[in-house]
Amino acid sequence: MADTSDRRPQRAILLVAIAVVAILAVSLLLVGQLGGGDGDSDAVAVGGHPLFGKPAPEIDLVSIDGEPVSLASLRGRPVLVNFWATWCGPCREEFSLMVDAYAAHADAGLEILGVLHKDAAEGARAFAADKGATWPLLLDPDQVAWNDYLGVGMPTSFFIDADGVVRAF
Repeated sequence: MADTSDRRPQRAILLVAIAVVAILAVSLLLVGQLGGGDGDSDAVAVGGHPLFGKPAPEIDLVSIDGEPVSLASLRGRPVLVNFWATWCGPCREEFSLMVDAYAAHADAGLEILGVLHKDAAEGARAFAADKGATWPLLLDPDQVAWNDYLGVGMPTSFFIDADGVVRAF
């Protein structure tokens, strides 16, 4: 029987690399969307998804602080919806990239909604505070948003343009 212990670090590195590529692709799209582009350029599909190019499903959840948050209230601003959990290694790895992207683009209107997937508010609050994240962290206990966004793996992010259309996955 082959020893699989040597493959675990490689698998972890591959997952982190995939997460970094996805965040970088979204960042490139953000630069185009927030950088004053005319909006008439061809859209970029990252990995393909049934929601690509369609209106984003509504998100109407409560934050870990008990505040209601809706995607509709952010219309007119670009939004990165990120499904994540503290127990997800790649989610933890990409979190610092999102903190940096948010800091770089918040003045241009970028908003991030961090949707917790099968995770507890207490741990998420502590982790986000430690990393310096200031965007809303939303609870999705019935997995309504996860199902509406056809979630299949973690982390999963969607870039939604100011018109409410999914432009990258």
